[in-house]
Amino acid sequence: MQHTHTYLQLFTHTIAACLKVMLELKHINKSFGKRHITQDVSCQFEQGKTNLIIGESGSGKTVLLKCMVGLVEVDSGEVLYNGRDFLKMPMKEKQALRKEIGMLFQGGALFDSKTVEENITFPLSMFTDMSEEEKIERANFCLSRVNLKNVNKLYPSEISGGMKKRVAIARAIAPNPRYLFCDEPNSGLDPKTSIVIDKLIKEITIEFNITTIVITHDMNSVMEIGDKVVFICNQQKWWEGTNESILHTDNKELNDFIYVSKFLKELKDRANDTVK
Repeated sequence: MQHTHTYLQLFTHTIAACLKVMLELKHINKSFGKRHITQDVSCQFEQGKTNLIIGESGSGKTVLLKCMVGLVEVDSGEVLYNGRDFLKMPMKEKQALRKEIGMLFQGGALFDSKTVEENITFPLSMFTDMSEEEKIERANFCLSRVNLKNVNKLYPSEISGGMKKRVAIARAIAPNPRYLFCDEPNSGLDPKTSIVIDKLIKEITIEFNITTIVITHDMNSVMEIGDKVVFICNQQKWWEGTNESILHTDNKELNDFIYVSKFLKELKDRANDTVK
């Protein structure tokens, strides 16, 4: 029995080593005046996985994301990138770390006055020493990776909403980031296009071994790509698990948030019946 226990310990440590935590939040607190936005939020995000943060509108999801990337200053806590505390870094280190971060903003946030190609090469001009030829080559690679062709010279107003999101993803991965942050990537998209974007984010996460954090309230995204799911409620981390365990949770607040429709309630009942 002792040998078995030792083997189990070794197996557990091996698995833990493979699932490298690249981003960790420790006791994050943020308030605007007297209004608490996040309270004592702690969680870990692993490399090569799509990590989803869900919750009601106004629950503090987007503010939490902004705290992670330094767009909002936290009141207290730690934001650890591969063990490095972002909040205590000198400015030069922060600037270097930001080169490792890709952002997919809600709505895409493309520059209307720039072509698709110029939008994608923009972060390359800011953060790299690439030549013009190298930047265009990288832009073409990223566009091909998101399955877009012959759009380089088009402007955002000349492409569809789904194409804009794919261009935004191409721009986010252009600097070859280690971290990818996505704020409501499916906002304003039809269900079919949303699934395409979800799968693309998942594929890119695995292919480039990126640590991906997605802010969403789209339950299709949760079920499709939620390797890890963190539920924010009452400004706190209320629950965490996977897209599989979420079907079997007895957490009342989480169930009230997810299973608001008759269809989703039936889906949960079927999943529980299967387990029984």
